[in-house]
Amino acid sequence: MSKALRTASVSRKTNETDINISLTLGDIHTENQIIDISTGIGFLDHMYHALAKHSRWSLTLACTGDIHIDDHHTAEDTAIALGMAFKQALGEPRGIKRFGYAYAPLDEALSRAVVDISGRPHAEIDLGLKREMIGQLSCEMIPHVFQSFATAAGITLHVDVIKGFNDHHRAESAFKATAVALREAIAFTGTNDVPSTKGVL
Repeated sequence: MSKALRTASVSRKTNETDINISLTLGDIHTENQIIDISTGIGFLDHMYHALAKHSRWSLTLACTGDIHIDDHHTAEDTAIALGMAFKQALGEPRGIKRFGYAYAPLDEALSRAVVDISGRPHAEIDLGLKREMIGQLSCEMIPHVFQSFATAAGITLHVDVIKGFNDHHRAESAFKATAVALREAIAFTGTNDVPSTKGVL
């Protein structure tokens, strides 16, 4: 594994969704960053685009899902597949910071995200969304996307929207804060150790 290039490809097919993901982690310069998201749910695409952009990932994600039923399977399964790709691309968490945190505003909204590349899947998500839907994405699925990603990625993730009244702004600032926190957590330290007293994560 090159320290400059951490890549993964994941295909995940069920009776409900057919997903293909290509992911490259790292501090990718804007001119080299490739982001192409297609889930069939516009606001979900928008959030994944924000996540990739501010994480400085290259991400291609295509999903054909049963959105004629509702948004649940597509939102959940893409988050699971993205978490799997993140874990695969990261590989052994050696020589990384492990912990990352970030605050991200979007106009009146402000979110905080804290990440631990812990090997222990856990998520505490408090977004305080009030609307039923944003576009074609139900608001109840937005924290579930974070939870599903964290579980599949094997990380600990805390995301809180601290303030804001516009649900679009609240959700987007949460994804942006998570992106910056993830970028910090997987940054290389210049060492080759596993950042744990246990010697393994």
